[in-house]
Amino acid sequence: MAPYYWKGYLKLSLVTCPVAMTPATSESEKVRFHTLNKATGNRVVSRYVDSVTGKPVKDENEAKGYARGENDYVILTEDDLDRVALDTVKTIDIEKFVPADSIEWTYLEKPHYLMPDDPVGNEAFAVIRDAMKADQVFGVSKLVMGRRERAVILEPRDEGIVLWSLRFGDEVRPEDSYFEDIDEDADPDLVPLVEKLIKRKSAHWSPEMASDPIQTSLLKLIDEKRKALKPKKAVKGKAPGIAPSSNVVNIMDALRKSLEADLKGRKAG
Repeated sequence: MAPYYWKGYLKLSLVTCPVAMTPATSESEKVRFHTLNKATGNRVVSRYVDSVTGKPVKDENEAKGYARGENDYVILTEDDLDRVALDTVKTIDIEKFVPADSIEWTYLEKPHYLMPDDPVGNEAFAVIRDAMKADQVFGVSKLVMGRRERAVILEPRDEGIVLWSLRFGDEVRPEDSYFEDIDEDADPDLVPLVEKLIKRKSAHWSPEMASDPIQTSLLKLIDEKRKALKPKKAVKGKAPGIAPSSNVVNIMDALRKSLEADLKGRKAG
């Protein structure tokens, strides 16, 4: 199990229970590269340097600065920042509930798993979770993450709760400004063909659908280099394909051909 990212309390009115939270996603499996000096093979390190003296700055001398003018800063220490900490640093106080289907997906930022942190609080946690399930609602609250108070929603899922951090309102672009010029109505004769194609291509969701072929290729290349084998040279020539007979696309014909090709593929399989 991944280490807990945060520990605190889940609160609804007078009901409180200790909880722990961990990110629901991980990037530890991604291929990561170090920056090297190609001439020596040594790693390159980065450090903070004083812009005037050019000397490295020790960790204990680093501080946050708010610019109030050119080369004029208000310095804030870690103790200063701790003094303005909010209650939401340690408490997820559910303020409101909203219908589960009312939150636009563009606001969802990052998921976290929320779970009880003490057997004493299991019952309170379960009551809040199951009540949200029964009413098909999500809880809305706030939580300090990365020294910023973020709006979060709580989604009951299975035996636990998924806490989603939300993007700030000014980070989400309104869709109207991008979709307002799309005024083309679909041809009613084409829609049934697309529906047939959708039905034939429908499948249950699988994590394999979100795999990263570039990462797989990088791992293969790294393995080849590790074994001191030269990568195979790419075969020259054009990739096989069917040249279009015309620049004008007939949507009806294209859909029919798609359905026929899909049907032939199923029979062949």
